[in-house]
Amino acid sequence: PRQPAKTLWYDRPRYVYLEFCVEDSRDVKVVIEDQRLVFSCKNADGVEFYNEINLYARVNSKDSREKRSDHSITCFMRKWKEKVAWPRITKENIKPAWLSVDFDNWRDWEGDEEVERAMVEQYAEV
Repeated sequence: PRQPAKTLWYDRPRYVYLEFCVEDSRDVKVVIEDQRLVFSCKNADGVEFYNEINLYARVNSKDSREKRSDHSITCFMRKWKEKVAWPRITKENIKPAWLSVDFDNWRDWEGDEEVERAMVEQYAEV
C-alpha cells in the first residue's frame, strides 16, 4: 500500500520549493513536468510513498531539480512567470492533509533574490 509523504512547500520570486519528508529514502523518482510533479520512493522499512501534484502554475521543467538528503528530498522548480506569487502549490483549491506551508522558509520577497540565487547554486553543486 502506498501513502503520500508529508510535504512542505514555499514560494520564492523565481522558484517554488517542495520538500518531501522521508527519512532514509531509496528508489527515489521525481518527475517534474510543466504542470505536474510526481514523486515516489521507499523508506528503510519498505513503505512506499507516492505524491502527485497538479501545479498551481506552469514551471520550466528543464530548469528544475531535486536534491536528496538523509531526511528529505527537496525539489526546486523554476517558475515560468517569475516574480508572480503562488497562493498555493496545487492547481485545485483544496489542501491535502499531507501538504503544509514551510513557515520556516516562507518570508517576504523584499531583497530576497540574492538569498535565492545562493540557495539554488548550493543545490546545483551537489
